[in-house]
Amino acid sequence: MAAPTKIAELDNQYTDDRVLRRYLERVLPPEVRADIDPDLHEIGALAGNDLYDLQLNDRANDPTLTRYGPQGDRIDHVELTDLWQRALEETATHGVVAAAYEQEHGRYSRINQFARAYLLLPGTDLLGFLLATTDGAARTLLDHGPEDLVDEAVPHLLSRSPGTFWTSGQWRTEKEGGTDLNQISTTARRDEDGTWRLHGHKWFTSSTAANVALVLAKTDDALTLFYLPIRDRDTESPRTGIQVKRMKEKMGAQKLPVSEVELDGAVARPVSAIGEGTRTLGPMVRIARTWNAVLATGLMRRGLALARDFSRNREAFGTPIIEKPLHYDTMASLQATFEGAFHLTFRLVELLGKQEAGALGTQEQHLFSVLTPLVKLTTAKQATSVLGEVMEAFGGGGYVEDTGIPMLLRNAYALPLWEGTTNVMALTTLKKLRREGRMEAVKAELARCERAVETPALQHAVETAQGAFQNAMQWLAEALEDSPEAVEAGARRFALTLGHALELALLARHAQWALRTDGSRATAVVEHFAAQGIDHIASRQHYEAYLLANDHASQSLFGRSAPAASTTNGTAETSPAVDPESR
Repeated sequence: MAAPTKIAELDNQYTDDRVLRRYLERVLPPEVRADIDPDLHEIGALAGNDLYDLQLNDRANDPTLTRYGPQGDRIDHVELTDLWQRALEETATHGVVAAAYEQEHGRYSRINQFARAYLLLPGTDLLGFLLATTDGAARTLLDHGPEDLVDEAVPHLLSRSPGTFWTSGQWRTEKEGGTDLNQISTTARRDEDGTWRLHGHKWFTSSTAANVALVLAKTDDALTLFYLPIRDRDTESPRTGIQVKRMKEKMGAQKLPVSEVELDGAVARPVSAIGEGTRTLGPMVRIARTWNAVLATGLMRRGLALARDFSRNREAFGTPIIEKPLHYDTMASLQATFEGAFHLTFRLVELLGKQEAGALGTQEQHLFSVLTPLVKLTTAKQATSVLGEVMEAFGGGGYVEDTGIPMLLRNAYALPLWEGTTNVMALTTLKKLRREGRMEAVKAELARCERAVETPALQHAVETAQGAFQNAMQWLAEALEDSPEAVEAGARRFALTLGHALELALLARHAQWALRTDGSRATAVVEHFAAQGIDHIASRQHYEAYLLANDHASQSLFGRSAPAASTTNGTAETSPAVDPESR
């Protein structure tokens, strides 16, 4: 099928990406860059040509569920669309999961992996969600799984051959809630012969087309993580005890076959010790949140690339719209936001790579702990904002489905929801920061950026970032003296201030290095980012906020106390079971 008429064209997405190429030039040793460069060129060409064409051709297609075979037997077969089938093949071939574990480049292996993901996945309609859970499953099994289970599954999860590559889902969300793990009601029961069987209803499973899944279930009063083979290797039908009730209709991520699943005696194996499910899930959650940030930056980059091409070829009042001052000023602000998100995201990627290579010191370990939820919440919110503006940059065409632009925005709105909403991430960040050494680690990161800059404009930018950080710390100290409610009510503003301050400082640090190649552009990015404002701390009365939120009842609420915050030991913290990474 011929590709539809495009609203904009894409070039090779690697050679056309100044931000990625300059970053890799700065952080990678020359021999590492030379080794991975040819594959990145190949992936960039694929992303800007074949996959882009296929994405537009496949736009109206969704995965399908066939419940019964020709003889009436239950098969629950999920058929992926052409785009995902091709993208899964390319994912395996180019090692988008495997590159992290092959460790050919040591501490730089995660940078290699996520550069591939960042380039390839914006044209695959959130295949990255499934790859994230696959990556997380591999890490979880390697860290916690018994040797025979590792030998059975991990070579498939890390395969570069499409014929032997497996994907893994993550099944924990139930009707009562996703983030609050206390609400999980799926149970695991042990037969007399020692076989574990799962019983329960998973309301939102990441993929029923995956080969395996990691599933949380209750064993007595505790949670345990189980390894669940989903499909029979001979028939490809779900195994006994797994029934797909329905496919979910979603706003975005429409290629992802999210389903409701009934478990009725499905055979599974504990990944680690019974009752250690929340702790065991930690590596998967941290990796998924890193993927979330990489997907956010990749989607922003894709939207901006399309908008730039459109603005160069679309004329209004006699000139291309890219020549209109208001348009290019708007685009400059979006580009600066994307670049801040990029450098914050890949700083997290660097730390993940160093951790897995055993090269992470104590202070960087503290920074990694804080950054994981913080980077996820910051970049996810930026992606929805940037892509909303990108849609507007196309005028009416941006609202027309066959251009593919609305799909970008819908997909972006999955990012603040998946693996913890913005509010949950803000509370998790706050809890982590209150542990010993965490605030000092953030302060040290800002100081590291300060030491790297010499140009007055860049020094001023880092000082602005440090000022916002200090203001946030002062607010927190005052809020802690006020009440737990005040701390919780301001957690989102607090977290976004830290996220944007770090982005500004990292942008300035990179700009100092980039001055030799990019000249004034390097400084302009920093100045445009800073002009948008990074300090979101404000003095607000949480009780008045409660009144506004409950506007229909506001007159009857005067004189009453505000509702209690989610507290632990009198402090505004999330319950330990709310979020696996908050432990």
